[in-house]
Amino acid sequence: MPVTLADAKNFTQDKLTRFVIDEFRKDHLMDLMIFDDTVTPIGETLAYVYNRVTTQPTASFRALNTEYAPNEAKTTQITAVLKQLGGSFQVDRVIQDHVKGVTDQITFQLNQKITATKALFADTVINGDVASDANSFDGLSKALAGSSTEFNTGTAIDLSSSASITANAHAFMDMLDRMLSSLDGDISAIAVNKQLKAIINGIARRSGYFSTSDVDAFGKPVTKYQGIPFVEVGNKPGTAVPIIGVDGTAGTTDLYAIRIALDGFHGISPSGSTVVKAFLPDMKLPGAVKTGEVEMVTAIALKATRAAGTVRKIKIA
Repeated sequence: MPVTLADAKNFTQDKLTRFVIDEFRKDHLMDLMIFDDTVTPIGETLAYVYNRVTTQPTASFRALNTEYAPNEAKTTQITAVLKQLGGSFQVDRVIQDHVKGVTDQITFQLNQKITATKALFADTVINGDVASDANSFDGLSKALAGSSTEFNTGTAIDLSSSASITANAHAFMDMLDRMLSSLDGDISAIAVNKQLKAIINGIARRSGYFSTSDVDAFGKPVTKYQGIPFVEVGNKPGTAVPIIGVDGTAGTTDLYAIRIALDGFHGISPSGSTVVKAFLPDMKLPGAVKTGEVEMVTAIALKATRAAGTVRKIKIA
């Protein structure tokens, strides 16, 4: 049964787990994501095997006494292995018990670790590459490279100044429309970095084609195009470097559109899990330094190449 983080919160009565899930849901991408919680151990791994549809079948008319020309959908078998991500923190019991500051140290460290874990998940969803880090999983950039839904790999669309935004806003929207029209079904979100999101807000003011009056489940404003929300993907964990990067020489970036569904793009989690977990130290046990942890066990699946797309080379700097 697929679950969202909102569903996972309802499945547990543990107050800590509910708090942690709510913190993850404040990330718009995490709140939209569904997770297929069907993975059970196979040998020593948590493997999720699926067929990615790469070529759609066709249909045709036929004359009487003739056969249809055979034509099949083409698929590629993909194995996604769930990986562990998160982190730990340590607090000395003396600091926790006797140093009274503005905030509780364990709560502060827990929130910071949640923020870092959310950032790492988002970074891997976009940029993950098992060839570079065997402990991670492959992301959208790698999955879409060379596919039929990868657009604008040649000349950049210049949105780097107010004048160029005015001149090229319609060319940008035309390219965005081309990419969106290549996808199947209703698109769930368009992922962008903070700099491009600001430019898109400028295009929205100029064109009036975007909706800027909506809010998400936590009251944050959401910009939409054709009813599709733009999701701002933040920075890599512990840095000010955007997850959806900006080329240092060309000043270009990308955007990604995704259709979140079990037959499209979705997350994967172990069977019966709440997707994210927190482990707080027991202050009553021996040991001067207490350790807490936050962990996700997950990966992503792209079951159809047309369930996600990207527009490359958008010049913003």
